[in-house]
Amino acid sequence: MTTAVITIAHGRHDHLLRQYEALDASVVAPDLVILVAMDDAELATLQFAGIRPRIVSVPTGELGLPLAAARNAGARAALDAGADVLVFLDVDCLPSPGLIGAYANAARSESWRDSILCGPVAYLPPPPPGGYDLATVERLADPHPARPAPEPGDVTEGDNPSLFWSLSFAVTGATWQRIGGFSEVYEGYGAEDTDFAMTADRADVALAWVGGARAFHQYHPTSRPPVQHLDDILRNATLYRQRWGVWPMEGWLEEFARLGLVRWDGDVLEKLERHPEAN
Repeated sequence: MTTAVITIAHGRHDHLLRQYEALDASVVAPDLVILVAMDDAELATLQFAGIRPRIVSVPTGELGLPLAAARNAGARAALDAGADVLVFLDVDCLPSPGLIGAYANAARSESWRDSILCGPVAYLPPPPPGGYDLATVERLADPHPARPAPEPGDVTEGDNPSLFWSLSFAVTGATWQRIGGFSEVYEGYGAEDTDFAMTADRADVALAWVGGARAFHQYHPTSRPPVQHLDDILRNATLYRQRWGVWPMEGWLEEFARLGLVRWDGDVLEKLERHPEAN
């Protein structure tokens, strides 16, 4: 089977270069590497030491980064180049040496080839001087506590599509076509990955958690809740509710309401132009 790694990027060039260093150290090398540049012409000027990606360019939409459209464009490029297995990695993720092989083995398995294959992801602390040491990075963090993390060599079926995340996952080309890719009604941050999982669930495509496909999310500053993505989240959450009848990202919506940024009562969601305490 021909395996392609697909990464979408806008900035985070240092993170991307570290990811490619880690890919270059994989026990099983990917056959293709697809890099989708979202309005980022500088990606074509980077000096890649070992990995030689095929770069696909996607323009930014009026409403923000086209995360869904970019992943779809990467998948099309990989399938057109003959890929049988699509491995999606967030630009911040360092793949473990066994990630590609673990995903490829699960995709070949009769038990798991029709599933969305998900690997455990651990969040790393800030890097030490000189950057992360790929040989010891696994010691720095444990997998995310809210998601399954089977032992390497084990694969377990997931029963909750809402636990899917797009940081690290893989599908066969046939399964991708069955799901139909990501819905491009979403622009900017939030909900497009939960929508993808729900669409897959409706098509009777289950999640499978692949213990050996471990990845490590490189540190970058952020805010919790992600107020920098407030407008994207409100817009995409509303779209999601129109499509599925329920709200996604409820924890963030609750936090935004607590901070006085939105009014949300479980039914109506609207942005507050002024903090209520300022009235």
